[in-house]
Amino acid sequence: MTLPLSLYLLLLGLVAAERIAELAVARRNARWSLARGAREYGRGHYPAMVALHTALLVGCAVEPWAAGRPFVPMLGWSALALAALAQGLRWWCITTLGPRWNTRVLVVPGLPLVAGGPYRLLRHPNYVAVVVEGAALPLVHSAWLTAAAFTALNAALLTVRIRCEDTALTTAPAPAPTTHAATAEPTGTTAGAGAGAAATSPAGPSA
Repeated sequence: MTLPLSLYLLLLGLVAAERIAELAVARRNARWSLARGAREYGRGHYPAMVALHTALLVGCAVEPWAAGRPFVPMLGWSALALAALAQGLRWWCITTLGPRWNTRVLVVPGLPLVAGGPYRLLRHPNYVAVVVEGAALPLVHSAWLTAAAFTALNAALLTVRIRCEDTALTTAPAPAPTTHAATAEPTGTTAGAGAGAAATSPAGPSA
């Protein structure tokens, strides 16, 4: 059984729609975080992340068509399964973090670190999803150049991104003292590591 290029392009369109949905969630969550005194870190690398994830989808669409890449059933179906699992992991991260998830690095002082969901098992589960999907999605239709280029560039970008998140979490200011009349923030979850702050950080635009 094969996957025609037309259906693969439809799959890419669905992934693109999912990315747009992620950005909508991120904008809503950013308003929640900023209203609670969040500070943003890593603005400089964010445009590169957006560009890289956009280029991934473009490469997935163009390479099979331009280079005549075939659908290889054993490779293609395995890659599709991995891409689906990566999407599941990404949305597990999103639902675990709730309003604290974001494509940007936003730190709300005083919120506890994540302790549930995939964060019980992995330090940066969202980026595991990004790495797996970035390699698997192009290989669904044998776009190996796109897979290799994204993997290499994403590795460099994630080095910067993860360092930024870890620094943000460890240097975030402590919460301001509260009075008996103050309303405490509800306990939440977060990605990354550190103390005294909650970073909302995803997959990038999906990043």
